[in-house]
Amino acid sequence: MPRVTISPLEGIIAALAAVVAFGPAPASAFYFPGVAPTSYKTGDRVPLYVNRLTPADSQDDPKLRSVFSFDYYHEQFHFCKPEDGPEYRPESLGSILFGDRIQTSAFELKMGVNETCKALCGDNVFTPEDARFVNSRIAMGYDLNWLIDGLPAAQLLKEVNSDEPFYSPGFALGRVDEEGRAEFNNHYNILIDFHEATNGKYRVVGVLVDPYSTTDPQRQDDGTMQCGNLEHPVYLDEDKDTKVAFTYSVYWRPSPTPFATRWDKYLHVYDPKIHWFSLINSAVIVVFLIGMVSTILVRTLKKDIARYNRLEQFALDDFGGTDSIEDGVQEDSGWKLVHGDVFRPPRNPLLLSVMLGNGAQLFMMAGLTIAFALLGFLSPSNRGALGTVMVILYTFFGFIGGYVSARVYKFFGGEAWKLNFFYTPVALPGLVFATFFLLNLFVWMRGASGAVPFTTMLILVIMWFVISLPLSLAGSWLAFKQPVISAPVHTNQIPRQIPPAGGYLRPIPSMLLAGILPFGAIFVELYYIMNSIWFSKVYYMFGFLFICYGLMIMTCAAVTVLMIYFLLCAEDYHWQWRSFFTAGASALYVFASALLYWLKAVSFTNWTSGVLYLGYSALLSALFFVLTGTIGFFASGLFVMKIYRSIKVD
Repeated sequence: MPRVTISPLEGIIAALAAVVAFGPAPASAFYFPGVAPTSYKTGDRVPLYVNRLTPADSQDDPKLRSVFSFDYYHEQFHFCKPEDGPEYRPESLGSILFGDRIQTSAFELKMGVNETCKALCGDNVFTPEDARFVNSRIAMGYDLNWLIDGLPAAQLLKEVNSDEPFYSPGFALGRVDEEGRAEFNNHYNILIDFHEATNGKYRVVGVLVDPYSTTDPQRQDDGTMQCGNLEHPVYLDEDKDTKVAFTYSVYWRPSPTPFATRWDKYLHVYDPKIHWFSLINSAVIVVFLIGMVSTILVRTLKKDIARYNRLEQFALDDFGGTDSIEDGVQEDSGWKLVHGDVFRPPRNPLLLSVMLGNGAQLFMMAGLTIAFALLGFLSPSNRGALGTVMVILYTFFGFIGGYVSARVYKFFGGEAWKLNFFYTPVALPGLVFATFFLLNLFVWMRGASGAVPFTTMLILVIMWFVISLPLSLAGSWLAFKQPVISAPVHTNQIPRQIPPAGGYLRPIPSMLLAGILPFGAIFVELYYIMNSIWFSKVYYMFGFLFICYGLMIMTCAAVTVLMIYFLLCAEDYHWQWRSFFTAGASALYVFASALLYWLKAVSFTNWTSGVLYLGYSALLSALFFVLTGTIGFFASGLFVMKIYRSIKVD
């Protein structure tokens, strides 16, 4: 693989500077422009940069055939290179992690100067092996990705329901004709929209590319090209060598679109009615759950606590605590009978505290990232900003992870504090990095451009060792210096027997029943996120995502509190792990949705694509399990502390 010239540190500094410097976007905007506009005079050179080739769907075949992207200058594509060779552009850390590989190109574009059928380079020869490789990529629906003034070169599509035109980033490498033969696109009509900002200064506000396939372009004596008949496309012969000439035309079109809104035509909302229906459906679920929980807290618990306190006080004052009063309380409700065991430390307190610390770290990172994106700090024009900020925030929130883990572990009465200090910043990040490294080997073996370079992985390790690990240790040390959280009731020395549970209170049925509700709050938005990840589409609907994230938090909290209340009423006081698994069970549905998505939208042609898809789906589901489990645990913990603090027990 060619050596990539990158500057991750510069990308990190730029992202941090953007977070500090950018102000909130207008309330009506969905994004923030992100970069300063570049003005050109007539005849000024406008650079065209090329990015990787990515698999995509098509109107004829909407399924994804591969997950591997390829470098634009991969030898078997034979695309024309600049005279001095292509140069890699500096990229942010997020761009590198998501597989962007931006390089210079041989295209020469001049502001306002139209070009017709201009040759890129001499004839390129495709061997039969190269032809088989390219034809298979055409059959898989691969797209080319270019950048002009920060805008992706797009193809013009229309909304199926409304016929509304919009720009879809990327354009086809080729097409499969009616006879099943692969046509290779070797001519590009580049249509560039420009807007006059001031007198004599212009800005690029839109880029469209119409690719064509033609076999007989004629080279004139003066070196110019005369494009051939489009009725004779290029078919790469898999039995003998094929000569191909690359040409392009450039057409500049004045546009009234200002620079500030040039991304609007790219940021197309697919089926907005479905989004609103999903939000309304999720909101109804949340209102229903909160209504049930409020009914329990306000009516049932309030009456139980008042009656219990009256009986307790009556027993102490008049009867000295007779058994008859206690029997009356026992018949009244079961959750009060386990007050002497409800704060008993759970099994494997070290593991639970480590997972809770990492879950709190993920919670803060996800929430703040979505908030920044909602306010317009993370623009799609600032490539890789989203991934860069996620990595930076997770790194700096290591302090939160260490503090929460140590605080909870101390509350559990744990004594192996050194192991807690060590496992909190190592266990989950180590698992994620090991999985990522293993899956990256598959990408590297396929020769795909999405393989993360070793230097970038080294940067991630250095960031973890220099920033995240010390912050986590500092948070853990500060937490252990704090006084232990006092339980509102004393814990008995002898554990109380737990009656056998039946029905929905058993672990697996309760997890499956409760886990589907948080998933119901996000499943529609999850579908669009998966489209963005696997089909290389621009995701920008952070307003919907912010609302869904809030609904998911409330749903996790409400359904877990409800289930834990029923569990305590059944005299089962092992609520710690149960609350974590009850809310975390929604990750099972996330992984199941990934499998259904595979059946619906994916049809891989090789097993390595399937391994990569399942590996990343399992990794994301595991992180979602830790995140939602942490939400459920702390919601249940606050609930349990609240109700047992309200009763009077000696």
